[in-house]
Amino acid sequence: MTDGIYVGNADPDALADHGWLLGHFKPEGDPRHSADVEIKWGRHPRGDRRAAWVRGEHRTALLVLISGCFHMEFPERTVVLDKQGDYVVWSRGVDHSWYAAEESVVLTVRWPSIPGYAVR
Repeated sequence: MTDGIYVGNADPDALADHGWLLGHFKPEGDPRHSADVEIKWGRHPRGDRRAAWVRGEHRTALLVLISGCFHMEFPERTVVLDKQGDYVVWSRGVDHSWYAAEESVVLTVRWPSIPGYAVR
């Protein structure tokens, strides 16, 4: 990594920080360190559900379905992502949760990357 380049694979790398590949939580000097954005690779077995709703979020997020069927739950609606490439974006302050209706792989991008937030 001394040349400012990191090459990896999302599956094994995601194990280190609960799926998060890039963000403020990576060490300074690591090309994956960023105060601007966080990126997560999520693999979810069928029936997997977020343990608790996220409330009062201070970041904007984008979630893209790679494979499977994934439900993003919001207070007033549920968005079903069931075709590869389906995505949803939600703004700061939007409460949310999720549910994997089928074994799913998703890529999540959220910004900014705010120190002090738990990586989960």
